[in-house]
Amino acid sequence: MPVRKSTELVQALGRWSLTALVINSIVGSGIFGLPAVVAAHLGRASPLAYLLAAGVIGIVMGCFAEVASQFSAAGGPYLYVRVAFGRFLGLQTAWLTWLSRLAAGAAAANLFTTYLAVFWPSSQQRAARVLVIFLLVGTLALTNIVGVKSGARMSNVLTIAKLVPLSLFTFAGLIFLAAHFPAAHFLAGHGAAAPATHVVPSVGDWFESALVLIFAYGGFEGAMVPMSEARDPRRDAPFALGTALVAVTALYALIQIVVVGLVADPGLTDRPLAVAAGIIAGPAGATFMSASALLCLYGYLSAQMLHTPRLTMALAEQGDFPRFFAAINARFRTPVTSILVYAALLATLAAVGNFRWNVVLSAVARLFTYGLVCGALLVLRRRNPGAQAYRLPGGQIFAVLGIAFMAVLLTRMHRGEFAVIVAVAVVSLLNWFWSHAATSVPTVTVRR
Repeated sequence: MPVRKSTELVQALGRWSLTALVINSIVGSGIFGLPAVVAAHLGRASPLAYLLAAGVIGIVMGCFAEVASQFSAAGGPYLYVRVAFGRFLGLQTAWLTWLSRLAAGAAAANLFTTYLAVFWPSSQQRAARVLVIFLLVGTLALTNIVGVKSGARMSNVLTIAKLVPLSLFTFAGLIFLAAHFPAAHFLAGHGAAAPATHVVPSVGDWFESALVLIFAYGGFEGAMVPMSEARDPRRDAPFALGTALVAVTALYALIQIVVVGLVADPGLTDRPLAVAAGIIAGPAGATFMSASALLCLYGYLSAQMLHTPRLTMALAEQGDFPRFFAAINARFRTPVTSILVYAALLATLAAVGNFRWNVVLSAVARLFTYGLVCGALLVLRRRNPGAQAYRLPGGQIFAVLGIAFMAVLLTRMHRGEFAVIVAVAVVSLLNWFWSHAATSVPTVTVRR
């Protein structure tokens, strides 16, 4: 099916910029808090959970790589599902994707103010907190309005800036463990954290950890949204996803090893990396990691501001949202309206929202999106067997496995998240009625 693609946007995202955007979209607020949550469930087995979760997410990423390589228009999961299954499921996917991105971004902005309180305690007062959130989000919105090149450049710089301190923490932590606790003793449970991390995990603990880690590894799908500004989506999307998965998995697993090796009871702190850094280097180490958290969160939000507004732009281009969401500024050649609407909603949710609940909500919403994109691979392969696109080896098998994994994880959804998902489904249904009445369904094309 042909797809409407804006010809006014700048193709500024090369292979490494796209890779940086994927990494920046994944490594966000989760790494500074989730190691404690996973360790509380699994103890010393928790590093293994990151490897298992990477295997599951790797299946989903492989499906995304194949499907994304067939499109050069903006939209990401919404566009893929719309082409494969039609407008109704496409809109459901769009709203769920937008919900997950808003919830994740709001959680990151909220956590930013929490870490800022280490340096400026008054930032936790309501008026100051709201001011900080709106200044933070507003600055990022302005940067991306000025142009996608400046947004991509900021994403690249901040990706490096946040990976450097996390890598230093990991390197220093592993050296500290090696110097103070021989490997055999550490693996046998005789390290600094041994008494508190002797946990015998149940099957339920593994599933709970898997759901949480969907949030830790999630976000890569957002980087697939601005494909109309990528130079070569067919080659660059698979490369960016694969490279990012390997890099992030290594980083996450090693950080978890350091945390469970050093922190006596990670589940009792909401700043596990800062606590571990304090053990390694004293108060200066804890302060350094708190500052790194601020930088990391800022970088994560910069990635969200770059790609999420392109989703509403894509909806408008396909006639599923009012046309002004697709309007491109004549001077800066960016979707100003979509950027401003996203920024306003993000700042509002961050000002009134709750970090922990937003994390779970974002993870649950992603499960639906991931399952539908895996299903889109099956449909697009049958419909366009000779498409000029990347082909995932064993793609059909992996797509079925991806759908099955997402379905199993959805059984861990709680009542509150279920209520929100139902509400979003109703809103997207109303959106479908409006778009069906307002426009005829445009034809959409994939690469052949």
